[in-house]
Amino acid sequence: MSNFNTVVKFFVDCGPFLYPSLAMMAIGLAIAIERFLFLNRARSENRKLWDQVLPMLQSGKWKEVHHVTSSSESAIGKIVSNGLTRMQSARRREDIDNAMEEGMMEIVPRLEKRTHYIATFANTITLVGLLGTIIGLIKGFTAVASVNPAEKAEMLSASISVAMNNTAFALMVAIPFLLIHAFLQARASEIVDSLEAAKITFLNLVQRLAGEQLSTKEQRVS
Repeated sequence: MSNFNTVVKFFVDCGPFLYPSLAMMAIGLAIAIERFLFLNRARSENRKLWDQVLPMLQSGKWKEVHHVTSSSESAIGKIVSNGLTRMQSARRREDIDNAMEEGMMEIVPRLEKRTHYIATFANTITLVGLLGTIIGLIKGFTAVASVNPAEKAEMLSASISVAMNNTAFALMVAIPFLLIHAFLQARASEIVDSLEAAKITFLNLVQRLAGEQLSTKEQRVS
């Protein structure tokens, strides 16, 4: 019970500056959880779809792949579908690449959406904690100005201890938030890299199969 009382006293001593910090912490945690679930689901769906369509791509089954990817909501489905759609009107690698890049430009912002707020909250909470500490110190020094000199040291140390609670709480929240932000950014970058790799694989397969088809036609003509 003493530990509980200590925690309660810690939060009470932080004063009114604790409330905006708690609000930002709650919003930041909600964003972090939502982004973590979203990125995990996106990575899982991309892997599942790519494992399904890659053998079909290697066999040149473009219509089957287009049917599967066009009905999928995954990021890799969007990119491959864009490439296959462009193949119907253009066969140049650059044209297909541009079409797939358009899909990437639409997908990447969705992967990075709201993640930057976590780092913003970390910095803001730190500043709010410092502000609370400074205000607490000002109040502490003001209060001891008219106190008996024998009691000044004790009251001043108590005031400083209370004021520092704001900074301590801010750092306890900001440090994990910065780590979470770095983790989510790394996860998003990992997904983007996998999409880039899939795009290059797709383009290489298209180019190789197109070359094989052209070679077959030339042999028949000759």
